[in-house]
Amino acid sequence: MNAQIERLRRLGRPKRIVYPEGDDPRIVAAARRLAREGLADPILVGRAPAGSELRYVDPQSSPEAGRYAALYYQRRRARGVSERDAARIARRPLYFAALMVAAGDADGTVGGASATTAETVRAALHAIGTAPGVRTVSGFFIMAVRQRRFGAGGLLVFSDCAVVVDPSAGELAEIALAAAGSVRTLLDAEPKVALLGCSLEAVPDDQQARKAARALEEISRRAPDLAALCAQDAAQAVAAGANALIFPNLNAGNICYKLVERFGGAAAFGPFLQGLARPANDLSRACTAEDVYGVSLITALQAAGTGS
Repeated sequence: MNAQIERLRRLGRPKRIVYPEGDDPRIVAAARRLAREGLADPILVGRAPAGSELRYVDPQSSPEAGRYAALYYQRRRARGVSERDAARIARRPLYFAALMVAAGDADGTVGGASATTAETVRAALHAIGTAPGVRTVSGFFIMAVRQRRFGAGGLLVFSDCAVVVDPSAGELAEIALAAAGSVRTLLDAEPKVALLGCSLEAVPDDQQARKAARALEEISRRAPDLAALCAQDAAQAVAAGANALIFPNLNAGNICYKLVERFGGAAAFGPFLQGLARPANDLSRACTAEDVYGVSLITALQAAGTGS
C-alpha cells in the first residue's frame, strides 16, 4: 500500500472519489484521512452536517439531479425506463454517485458499506456501463504473497472471485483481458495471464478444460501481444511466471484465494471491479475505515489508468 500511495502522490491532482453512503462513520473517517493526506478529493452523498470540512452533495437538492436523470434515461430507455422513472432513480444515492462518475463530475465511486454487492454493481452497470468493446464486468483480488519471486514482486491478480459465477469461454476471455489491464494499472507490471484448469489436449469429458482452451484462443485473437498461457493449476501457472490467475468459475477463485490467504500467509486486497468504463468499487458491509481507505486508493489508481 505504501507503494500505491507513492504512485498516487506522483499523479498530481487528487482524484475525485464519490461515496454514496456519506452518513456512514467509516466513510467519513476514511474521507477525512484521504483529504488530509492529499490522496483523494472525497465527495460524500447526503446532507452535510453542521461544521463539516468535507464536501457533500445532496441528491434531493442538487442542481445537477436533472442532468443526471437525463443521462440515466438516455442509457436505460431502451430497457423500458421512463423519464419519470429516471428522475426518481437518479436521486438514489448509489445511482446518483455512479451518475456523477458517468457525467465526469467524479473520477470514481466507492459504495457498498450498507448496500449489497448486487445493488452496488447494478448501479454501476446501469449508470456507468462497461468499457468500449467490453460486455463482462468482473471482480478481482490483489494477492500479496510472502515470496517476492512470484508474480510481480510478490503481487498477483486473482480473477474472477466476485461477480461472474460460471463464465462462458467468451466471458472468461474478457475476464482475462480485464485482469491484464488491472496488472498494468495497479501492479505497474507487464501482464502474464494464466487460464487455470486449461488443457490444449483433447479432453472430451472435461468441459472446463475445453472452455478455458477456447478462451485462450479468443485472447490470442483479440490481444495477440498479450502473454497468455494454459495451466492445469495455480502452482504450474505461478512457476511459469504468471502474475494474473484466471479461474474457471467463481467457486474455484474463492477457494483458491482463501487458501492462499489463510494457509499461505498472503494478504488479500479486494474484491475490486474491472471492465467498467470508469471506476466503481464495492465495499463489504463489515468493512472498516481502513478498508474504505484502501479501496479508495485502488479506485483512484484505476481512475488514473483510465484517464479520468
